[in-house]
Parts: sequence; C-alpha cells; structure tokens
Amino acid sequence: MNGYAVDVVNLTKKFGDFTAVDHIDFAIERGEIFGFLGPNGAGKTTTIRMLLGLLRPTEGEGTVLGYDIVTQSEEIRKRIGYMSQRFTLYQDLTVSENLDFYGRTYGVMGKELAERKEFVIDMAALKGHEKELAKNLAGGWKQRLALGTAILHEPEMLFLDEPTAGVDPISRQAFWNFLYRLAEGRTTIFVTTHYMDEAEHCHNLAFIHNGQIIAQGTPQSIKEKDMKGEVLEIECQKADVALAALRELSLFEEVALYGSLIHLVAQGVEGYKPLIEETLGQKGAGLRSMALIAPSLEDVFISSIKKRSNLRGDVA
Repeated sequence: MNGYAVDVVNLTKKFGDFTAVDHIDFAIERGEIFGFLGPNGAGKTTTIRMLLGLLRPTEGEGTVLGYDIVTQSEEIRKRIGYMSQRFTLYQDLTVSENLDFYGRTYGVMGKELAERKEFVIDMAALKGHEKELAKNLAGGWKQRLALGTAILHEPEMLFLDEPTAGVDPISRQAFWNFLYRLAEGRTTIFVTTHYMDEAEHCHNLAFIHNGQIIAQGTPQSIKEKDMKGEVLEIECQKADVALAALRELSLFEEVALYGSLIHLVAQGVEGYKPLIEETLGQKGAGLRSMALIAPSLEDVFISSIKKRSNLRGDVA
C-alpha cells in the first residue's frame, strides 16, 4: 500500500465516441479534504463511480486506500462511506431508525452501534430530533443525517457527491464544520461540488472541465499559479448596462457578473480605471465603486478555462 488515500494515473472513461473523463491524474493524501470542482456534466460523478469500482475505466489505473479500483473494488467499498446528492434516507423512518438500519447494514451492532449513534447524533447536531421522521426534516437536517449514516461504520474515507446541492447557505456552512471535525479525526474526504466558494474549505483541489483537469493544488497555490491577470471589482447602479459597455471595449481577459458586482480581469487592470470611469459615465451605468481585489476561485476557474481554450486555438 502506498501513502496515498487515492492515486490515479491516466484515468479515462469513454461512452462510445463521448469521452466523459479524459486522461486525468491526481493523488490525495490520507486525512485531507480534497475538492473535485467543476460544472454539472464535467465528469465528477463518472470519476467517483470509477474510483468505487462501479464503472470500469476505459484506460488508466488507480488505487483507493491502496486497493486497485478494477480488481479490488469490494475491499474498497468495505472501507469507505458514500453520500450522493440524492439523500438515500428512508423517509418513513425516524432519525434513530435510519441510523439503526444503516448501522446494521454496515455490520455495526449492539453496544458499538449505540456508541456510534450517540457520536453521530452529537457531531451532526441532531440531538432532540431522534424521533422525528426523515421526511419531516428540513434539507440541511436531512443532509446531516445522510452524512451520519455514511460514517456509522467509521470508514477510512468518505466520498461525497454534490452533498450540498440545493441546501441553504447556513446549512452548507454547518455541514462543512462537520467535515472539518471528521478530517481532524484523520478521515479522508473526497467531495465534489460546483460551488466555487466551497473550494476554499479544501486542503487541496482539482478543477475539472469537459472531462479534463485544468488546475490542481491548494486553493492559494492555484490562485497564484493559474490566475492570469488582476481582478477589479466594480459596482454600478445598472450592472447590465455596465457589463455590456465593458465587454464592447474588448480590452480585458474577462468581464463577468458576480451577483450584482462585475469582475474585470486584465494585466495592470488599475491602469484602466480612468477609461472605465469615462465609459460607464457615458453609458449612464451609475458607477458606485471600483476596487482591486484578490481573485476568487471562480475567477481562477474562468481564467483557466480561457487559457486552455487559447492554447487549443494556438495549436489549431
């Protein structure tokens, strides 16, 4: 067994002429939270299914907890917990009954099950909800219960596929606090998400787009290595007018809307401030503020996609 919780080389999955995952390489240290980020359809779930032995790779190889993903998938599944974005809870069972059922499914019985249930209920902040039916729980509570069922057997590693999809921001934060506590106990966590702000919570991460990994490393190293240009954040009364006007200038690497704010990316971007102010004034956009900010991971992701597209264009 090597020192990695996950180690994949050249991992590829094709469905006919469509390549869902395209020759990817990455390794995950034991005890870390690894974020696998990308838009819907990027190849995240297909990758997880290969790592769990549910899909056979077309090419490449990989290990999970030292076991081969093709020939030793049963050994892998004994040692991991899995949570999908569609919570697999029994809606007509209570919180306690769901934990009992999944515990016994994993072979956890008697005193050990009682102790593990107590641990999960405490860690997931489900105290007082033990007799409540799963169907009556709010989304954030269901999410924590689903994660609780996945850790009853004390797995060495967790695979979480879009676990916070459709959950409110407060519940998302509570969920991540839960993951931190698990990681502190040396549980390795592989989590897929399309929420770029969640990537900041990961020790290491990889961006996947159209089946290919376009950037990987720590959140900070990715910002330093893969961000092309600086980011100017602009607030206007009429963001739609400002967005159109700035794009018409065709001077910037990226002009994108982030909520009600505009992020403008370019080398030496502060030098464009006078032109931006003049342009937005002429268009009646109602400029309120401009400030140079640290790039977000979403800025980096967009920049990485653009850089990859430009490289392909150069080759062509």
